[in-house]
Amino acid sequence: MLEPLTTSLEKVFGFHAFRTGQRNALTALEAGEDTLAVLPTGAGKTLIYQLYGYRHPGCVLIISPLLSLMNDQVDRMHMAGFRRTAAINSLTSYADRQAILQHLDTYQFLFMSPEMLAQPQMLARVKQLPLSLLVIDEAHCIVQWGPDFRPEYLLLGAIRTQLQQPLTLMLTATAGQTTRHEIAKQLRTRPTVVAESVDRPNIFLDVEQVANEPAKQERLTALVSQLQGPGVIYFSSKQQATDTALSLQQQTQRKTAAYHAGLSSEDRFKIQQQFMAGQLDVICATSAFGMGIDKNDVRYVIHYHLPADFESYAQEIGRAGRDGQPSVAILLYASGDEQLPLMLGQTNRPEAETIHRYYARPQAFSEDDAAIALLAFYRRHGISEAAVIQLFRRREKERNRALAQMLAYVREPHCLRHNWLLAFDEQSAEHDDHCCSPAGMPLDLARLGLLAPTEPVTEAPVADWTKRLRRLF
Repeated sequence: MLEPLTTSLEKVFGFHAFRTGQRNALTALEAGEDTLAVLPTGAGKTLIYQLYGYRHPGCVLIISPLLSLMNDQVDRMHMAGFRRTAAINSLTSYADRQAILQHLDTYQFLFMSPEMLAQPQMLARVKQLPLSLLVIDEAHCIVQWGPDFRPEYLLLGAIRTQLQQPLTLMLTATAGQTTRHEIAKQLRTRPTVVAESVDRPNIFLDVEQVANEPAKQERLTALVSQLQGPGVIYFSSKQQATDTALSLQQQTQRKTAAYHAGLSSEDRFKIQQQFMAGQLDVICATSAFGMGIDKNDVRYVIHYHLPADFESYAQEIGRAGRDGQPSVAILLYASGDEQLPLMLGQTNRPEAETIHRYYARPQAFSEDDAAIALLAFYRRHGISEAAVIQLFRRREKERNRALAQMLAYVREPHCLRHNWLLAFDEQSAEHDDHCCSPAGMPLDLARLGLLAPTEPVTEAPVADWTKRLRRLF
């Protein structure tokens, strides 16, 4: 008979109580129920599968979207005492991969990307494992990335069937009703849903209308100069993230770096570690930065470009104030900013005429083109021309609806939090001075306690080594 959950919790992690949502998710899993856990950033979602893996024999297979996130989780689990943990991904050397594969059945936790798991040889090896739990980390990626960016996410339902439908845990920080339904549909399950509010009352919400691009750059520089850090600034353009990081470094005296997919994996890892260690004040990042980053003292998140949907926005602002202290989420908006997410939404999305011509004569097209490569993927997996056309039409309709919600948010005249939570079918508390400042209302950083010190802080000299030790320890 298994020991009580709280006994396992204290024995493995030294905690006396669960965080909100953890116990309910574990209780559902212990009852053999597939579980979709929608828990806010910083709620300790990884503990759920770690504790389940400790309590049950077999392998926990975790599907993770990002290489940096995967390797970071492996390192953290090793430090936490879960030594039989490994990741197989494109960064794994040939020698290391062979060593892992030779002892695959000895691992307690195994991390992979959807692309790696979808490879026939790898799937054949995983089929031989006694899986105690399948985990889909950042499960919203099935909806946000699956149709037109990383189509292997759409294979997870079929792969799960081939794995004999193991007990499955789906984890995400944000998922409205539509996204929850789509996750369950794609994974061919009817999960128990454990959901907590996406609201983070300690994060003050702010939208600022600016006249044009130069005015936006000027306001961003002013904010970074004034704000108490550390902070993260999100961009939809890798080049703009790089250029702005250099500009802010020169103009604000803040230690700043860019983080995006155009950098080498080594550079991304180094920048992430420097930020975690407090050696960088500001990260200028694309959406790839932040998943699984456990830094609890981020004081502000600024969106330079308009997010494409509320779920991405909620994920990203949720990286602020994980320590519960006052923080701020600022969205800078200039008229016409919606054109960029509209344009990015069309990337890799072929027109119906192109789909028709490709399916008629696939050999006439080069898969060097990203959109054609996507069509080739669908065709190889037996998805018909009509189904592909319908998929892209539905995806475009969903994107337009989500973007319309974001535009309503930036134009909200009364309460930003009420508007935001409404998208997640939640009600907000009564509006007050610590809630938000919609467009047109000034942002008072001093009142929020988020102004950076104007003078360098100097410590009084310490008289002797005993006092110095007392200060240190």
